[in-house]
Amino acid sequence: MNAIVVNNLTRRFGDFVAVDRVTFDVRQGEIFGFLGANGAGKSTTIRMLCGLLAPTGGTALVDGVDVSRDPEGVKRRIGYMSQRFSLYERLTVDQNIRFFGGIYGLDRARLERRRRFVIEMAGLEGRERTHAADLAGGWRQRLGLGCAILHEPPIVFLDEPTGGVDPLSRRQFWDLIDRLSASGVTVLVTTHYLDEAGHCHRLAIIHAGRLVAIGSTDELKQVFAGRSILEIQAASPVEAMRLLDRMPEVEKTSVFGTAVHAVLKADAGDMATGLKNRLDAAGMPVTSIAPVEPSLEDVFLELVERAS
Repeated sequence: MNAIVVNNLTRRFGDFVAVDRVTFDVRQGEIFGFLGANGAGKSTTIRMLCGLLAPTGGTALVDGVDVSRDPEGVKRRIGYMSQRFSLYERLTVDQNIRFFGGIYGLDRARLERRRRFVIEMAGLEGRERTHAADLAGGWRQRLGLGCAILHEPPIVFLDEPTGGVDPLSRRQFWDLIDRLSASGVTVLVTTHYLDEAGHCHRLAIIHAGRLVAIGSTDELKQVFAGRSILEIQAASPVEAMRLLDRMPEVEKTSVFGTAVHAVLKADAGDMATGLKNRLDAAGMPVTSIAPVEPSLEDVFLELVERAS
């Protein structure tokens, strides 16, 4: 079953089209990722799906409810966590939980049960009286997630939830998302972290308000079918890129960490040895050169370049 169904969803601000005829669906219990640069249209889309912003065209059903006709009905069925810390910093951990429990209309017994769940899930035992402003970033984000799912919604929207959080806390946060999905909760999460995108069951890559690709990581990597990527370690990656870009076998290059990724126009075959010899002859010693699987970064850059 599809928890979210979107068809030609559009949002204009005057002459500017922030979201342009976006169409996709999200399956029940799926972790669906929206991957794109800042300003690509991720947050605008998620705000429309949460009933916070009216579409100017198209339709969207969230848990069977039309976001245009019944935005309040949508809000009752979802959890939402914005990219900014959405809790009350002057309230304690416990006060925040009880406040949101009141908003969601939880009775005393259910609130107490869910309060214990959130405290345990967020690892905040012993910090119930700590003000939210005094929590470290990872704890703040986990508390924010806990309050977003306090009322046990079937669908949760997370808008860049790990921005500014250290790598360990990000990993712990994604462990919580995996657990939510395993329990049947549908999660739509926006991110611009490529390593996080790999946790999603499917990804939608959005650029300039338009969806340019949807699929699993393996499906998206098929954009490089019939072409190979060589990873090259050299003393000067920038100079190596300049030399490689002149070679007829090379379609394009990009920096990948301390290495260079060279996309070839065909399968590598035995091209690696020939390219290495030419780089060496040009005064650019190569430490290593070998075919690699395309990374999500390679896929993202390829698809965005095509869309542009």
